[in-house]
Amino acid sequence: MDPSSNKQENKAGTSLSTQAEGDKRRESSTSAKPDITPVNNLLAMKEQCKKECLRYIPLVKAVLSGDWESAKRFFDQDPTAVTARITEMMETALHILVGTGKYIHFVENLVGLIPAEALPALTDDGGRTALHIAAWVGNTEAARVLVQQHPRLLYVRDNTNWLPIHRAAINARRDTLSYLLTVTENDPVSLPFSNVSGAQFIIAVITSNLYDIALNVVDRYPHLATLRTPNKNCALARIATKVSSFPSGSHLNFWQRIIYSCVPVKVDNPVNISQVTHVHKDNWAQSFGENFFSVPQIKHIREQKVTHLQALQLVKSLCEKISASLNDRDAYLEIARDSIVIASNTGIREVIEEIAEWFPNLIWARDLADRNFFRRGIIHRHENIFNLTYQMSDQKRIATNFLEQSWDTMLHLAGRLAPRNKLNLVPGAALQMQRELQWFKEVKKFVNPMYIDFENKKGETAAVVFTKEHKDLVVEGEKWMKDTANSCTIVAALIATMVFAAAITVPGGNNSEKGTPIFSKRKVFIIFAVSDAISLFTSTTSLLMFLSILTSRYAEQDFLYALPKRLIIGLFTLFLSITTMMVAFSTTLYLVFGHNKEWILIPVAALSCLPITSFVTLQFPLLQDLISSTYGRGIFGKQSDRLLY
Repeated sequence: MDPSSNKQENKAGTSLSTQAEGDKRRESSTSAKPDITPVNNLLAMKEQCKKECLRYIPLVKAVLSGDWESAKRFFDQDPTAVTARITEMMETALHILVGTGKYIHFVENLVGLIPAEALPALTDDGGRTALHIAAWVGNTEAARVLVQQHPRLLYVRDNTNWLPIHRAAINARRDTLSYLLTVTENDPVSLPFSNVSGAQFIIAVITSNLYDIALNVVDRYPHLATLRTPNKNCALARIATKVSSFPSGSHLNFWQRIIYSCVPVKVDNPVNISQVTHVHKDNWAQSFGENFFSVPQIKHIREQKVTHLQALQLVKSLCEKISASLNDRDAYLEIARDSIVIASNTGIREVIEEIAEWFPNLIWARDLADRNFFRRGIIHRHENIFNLTYQMSDQKRIATNFLEQSWDTMLHLAGRLAPRNKLNLVPGAALQMQRELQWFKEVKKFVNPMYIDFENKKGETAAVVFTKEHKDLVVEGEKWMKDTANSCTIVAALIATMVFAAAITVPGGNNSEKGTPIFSKRKVFIIFAVSDAISLFTSTTSLLMFLSILTSRYAEQDFLYALPKRLIIGLFTLFLSITTMMVAFSTTLYLVFGHNKEWILIPVAALSCLPITSFVTLQFPLLQDLISSTYGRGIFGKQSDRLLY
């Protein structure tokens, strides 16, 4: 025999021995976890399942329909079918049955036929046991049956190294997860809440917005706040991406904000929060009764407010645990710094405020591009992040005047075009351009005068950058304004024509002798005359405003006040002209056809409201946005009295 082959055999034997020892160590660390099937054997088993699954079709149908009698006859004829893989995905009858989420008596009967010690080894092609499937679909009753039969199922990991509690968490199965948490402990062998497994679990719970459960788990296992996955993800960083879970990320309209502020909500101690979410109702709420909170819109807003409070409390709890459990300054700084950078990128000011409360120096934290939260807020156009500057001392003047490597100032960053997702929040290209000008103007207040006309490495000032970046938006804004003005001009011209003709040919005609209107002494005629005159004057004013928009020069600065102001006046006067025109027309009908027929006022008034309502529904939101954006309080300013630094 070739000596080299002996060396290779010895080397292979040593390798196999080392691998066997490693397998034993992994087996001891996962206890009842079944052996990992080699890839070639797994493929062979799947091929075998494909060949045999046809004869199990009657059993699959019986399981899916919950027909225990038919399944029992099949098991009597073939006892091996109880634990056999009966589908191409290597599922057993128990996997399929648990996945239906029904037929709990069938589950109890089937589990009774399977030896308890065999349950952990019954896995599908993903290494998932029946308990994994129960957690996946939220079959809590089946999970109880399986755990009672073999508690070690709680600690069997699938091929992704996930436990059943991971599956329940990532799929937001609240009831099943709550049950599994009551029976799962931080086992010293399988370590479900330690190391990477614990980090993955708490991140999965937060991802599914189960903040009440997260509060409970973090209270039981404080170390979860400091655990990180291999890619440096952690609980605090994960919740810093959940924009809609915080008040600053919720876009509520006027009425929703009123309801939100009035609905009383109170989150209790996190120790009991996984069992029930307590909602405190004061005398105001009790006076309306429970039916008030059952209205779908109000119920949704209340649930949203509960989520916001739970998320805020979770952030506070995580910061508290991080501060208390880590003595290594660099360690907690890395966790909190990464989280505050993520929060500033996603626009969640509440997370930044809470982290800054526990770790004040981190308000100056910089990302890999050496940018603080001021600059990230400008780049991403997060006004709630930029507005944190109003909650800081005068040291913000120092932090806002650093140059980037390209010699760009903060004003250069404001001169860049906003991300498309932020632009789309503003209706119409003209209002988008107005919002960009407002950003540029606001940032300019914080820039040192010597940096206002400062040139970067490309030799461009901030104003040049703004013009260059927004030239396409200016063109789009001009087109949008002209299209809007053209459409409204036609309507205003038609109204002016009609009401002018109505003023000449008054209803009922004129007295042939005196030339005065026949109905001139009737009160209804006075209403007609006044409303017709108002309609003529307002439609003419509206027409002139829209014509001025069509002939405007469309310079950048015109989008800030001049053009929006003209459009506001044009739309408002157009609305008045339509309203008064309908009043004039209704009075005309009554004068001509409604003599001694007062009942005719009801259908006439109802029908005249139709075009007015249509205009309000279709165009008033635009008018409201224009007024709010141009003359409202704006998006910039102090958001709270919480001092940051």
